[in-house]
Parts: sequence; structure tokens; C-alpha cells
Amino acid sequence: MLAVVPTDATRPRPVSPALLAVLAILSVQFGNALAGTLFAQAGPLGAAALRLALAAAILLAVIRPRVAGWDRRTWVGVGMLGLGLGGMNALIYLAIDSIPIGVAVTIELLGPLAVAVAGTRRARDLLWVGLAAVGVLLLGLERSGGGLALVGVLAAAGAAVFWALYIVASARLGPRARGVDALAVAMVVAALLVVPLGAAPATAAVVDDPRLLLAFAGIAVMTSALPYALEFIALKTMPTRIFGVLSSLGPAVAALAGLVVLGQVLSGVQLLAIAAVIGASMGAVLSGRQPPEGDRPAA
Repeated sequence: MLAVVPTDATRPRPVSPALLAVLAILSVQFGNALAGTLFAQAGPLGAAALRLALAAAILLAVIRPRVAGWDRRTWVGVGMLGLGLGGMNALIYLAIDSIPIGVAVTIELLGPLAVAVAGTRRARDLLWVGLAAVGVLLLGLERSGGGLALVGVLAAAGAAVFWALYIVASARLGPRARGVDALAVAMVVAALLVVPLGAAPATAAVVDDPRLLLAFAGIAVMTSALPYALEFIALKTMPTRIFGVLSSLGPAVAALAGLVVLGQVLSGVQLLAIAAVIGASMGAVLSGRQPPEGDRPAA
């Protein structure tokens, strides 16, 4: 029998890393939107607690992090990663409970944007700051007309701060811990911080409907395990700068998820504000320095 030698025509083509990055964004934002449909049962903090606890369990089982040899500085760095993840997840869920998810993720994107342009003296970087400020101003004008709840805006702004903390901690951690190991342990830290805050509503909701455990296990996979795996594969062949540009599309995908899953229709002003912040983020990434590895949490 003659052996069949694969040719270029028969050999399967590798999946585009850009497609993998976009799929990761879709998974995160639609997973968060699905979590929003369960807030009535578990509450935002209960949902965050369930999602982080299950995500930590899944990542520990799959990755089995190797922490032998970590020094004190590495443990402190991973702890800061966990603090960033925990604060970001808890606050973004509180924001989504009060304002449209597309708007919440837009405000949250200001965190990495601030890190990208921090300490800059270049005029073009100040231009991106100005464009982002226009977007925020538009959202503020919309809020003054009764369109947005102040508590949701503040929660999203807090999530932005914790996202910035995650980026800085990730950059300072450097090569002292492998990315996947650091992420798994950081997720455990995040769960330990958030679970006590949402344990009561989460427990009551699960006792009332045990199927919520399965639902949040799926959400944990959609918002943590799956997107991180897709991003990990994509970043093997994709420049981090291009990945950063694609990640800037998060608010647009979140707005789509809000429309499809939650039935949230944004106003023209809100859509314009989202476009301004996305444009500022893309501009800052393309014109700035190469972002550090791991600056996009899979969360």
C-alpha cells in the first residue's frame, strides 16, 4: 500500500491567531453577559464569588502550578496579581448590575489605557488621552440626563484601577514565575478575597437552585480557562502590540453581548463614547512601547 504524503492542499491550515484573540474576547464578554442574567438569583457579588471560586478550582486542576522555588518577592507579585483580578471582577460585576455592560467595559478600559500613556511627554500620546477624555465626557453628559447610575460608573472606574494594578504587577513579576502558574495562583488569591464578600448570597442561591453551580462552572470556563488558552496560543505567533489592538475591541464586543444576551440598547451618545475610548486605546497601543507580556488578564 502506498503511503499518502500530505501536501499543502491536504494539510490543515493553522487557525489565525487574530481569530483566536477575537474568540477569546467574545468568550469573556458573552460569559460576563450571561453572568449578568443570574444576578437576580445570586447578586453581583455572589456571582463574582461563584465564578472566581470555580475558575480557581478549574485552573488548579488543569495547570497544577509549580511554585517550588518562588521567593518572597514572587509571592508578593502574584498576590498583587490576585488582588487585581479580584477587585476587577467584583467591581465590574457590580457595575454591570447598574449600567449597560458595554459602558462598564468602556470605563474599565481606561485602566490599561492609563498605564499605556503613564509618564508620557509625547504630544501624540496626549492626543489619545484627550480622545479618551472626550469619551468619558460624553458618558458623563449621558449620565447627567439620567441615563447611567453613578454607583455603576464608580464601580467600573474602580475596576479600571484594579486592571491597571494587574498590568503593573504582571510587568514587575517578569520571568520569576511562569505565566500559567502565576495566573492559577493569582486566581486562587482573587477567590480568597472575593468569596467572603459574596458567600452569603451565593450559598443561598445555590441551595435554592443547585443548577447554578453548573451554570457558573460554564461561565468560569468562558471567562477564564477558554480565553486564556486561546490567548496563550495566539500570542505564540502574534505580536503583543497587535494583540493589544484587538483587545481594545472589548467594549464593542461587550455592547454586542449586552444587546444579544441582556437586551441592552445603547444610545447614540453612548456608542460614540465607546468608539472614542476604543480609538484612544488602539492609538495608544500602536504608538506606544511594546506592552509587557501578560498585560491582558483572562478574566
